[in-house]
Amino acid sequence: MIRTLPNSKSYLSGYKLFTLLYFIFLFAPLVVIMILAFNDSMFPSLPWKGFTLGWFFGEGPEKIGIFYDKMNLRAITTSFKVAISVSILSTIVGTMAAFLFEQEDFKFKGALYFLMIAPLVIPGVILGISILLFSTTVGLFFENTFGIDIKILRPGFWLIVFGQFSFITTIVTMVISARLRKFDRALEWAASDLGANRFAVIWFITLQYLKPSIIGGAAIAFLMSFENFNTTTFLISSQPTLPIILYQQVRDGSTPVINAISFILIVSASIVAVANIYFRKKEEKLAQ
Repeated sequence: MIRTLPNSKSYLSGYKLFTLLYFIFLFAPLVVIMILAFNDSMFPSLPWKGFTLGWFFGEGPEKIGIFYDKMNLRAITTSFKVAISVSILSTIVGTMAAFLFEQEDFKFKGALYFLMIAPLVIPGVILGISILLFSTTVGLFFENTFGIDIKILRPGFWLIVFGQFSFITTIVTMVISARLRKFDRALEWAASDLGANRFAVIWFITLQYLKPSIIGGAAIAFLMSFENFNTTTFLISSQPTLPIILYQQVRDGSTPVINAISFILIVSASIVAVANIYFRKKEEKLAQ
């Protein structure tokens, strides 16, 4: 809609209706699941049977709240550990890859860039199966040939980290590359002329310019890792992540404790998002 041009009443009404329906479709499921977290029922769905905090603080035996549910707490802890590890690795490698593709010229650059983005078009299920078969084959080769048991090649924490890292790094690289592409390299040359070495130029000028995209890429990596299901489901061992545990509970029948988990995650993500917007606006005001 072009604000400067006149629009008919029917067009404006349709535009407003579309906007309203869009946000209802987007947020209604979240609102419903947050409300049902306080439902005094043994099922994570309607009908409403009264208000309770039992699915948060219940100690049993009838209601075991999330803060006393060892299985779900262990899964949340595992998901946080995996997400933090993937975020750190993806941010470091993604930043270096952005410098490689944006500031360096070398043979087969286009082919290498294609290989980097390939995991984005490969279904997560196929990626998970491929990583599992590859790691199992390599692990068996080393064990049968040299008698060496490489534990990180077994299904478990590190295989999940490397599996998610294989495609999340690509996204982080593209986020950082988009900002680095706009960087004026004359700033680097000016700093070099003033006596700064290459490390000082990158640390105090280039990385400072890239800070918003690096933070944004790390946040995207964390969130994508935390919620990943398709790839992770083939790489888990006895330490499943939260999405796997939630899937198993929904499949086998669960209590509203899954709604309580969703409530905590939605509120936490909302607080982080609001804080991010607040501090970004604060930085923009200080920059002015």
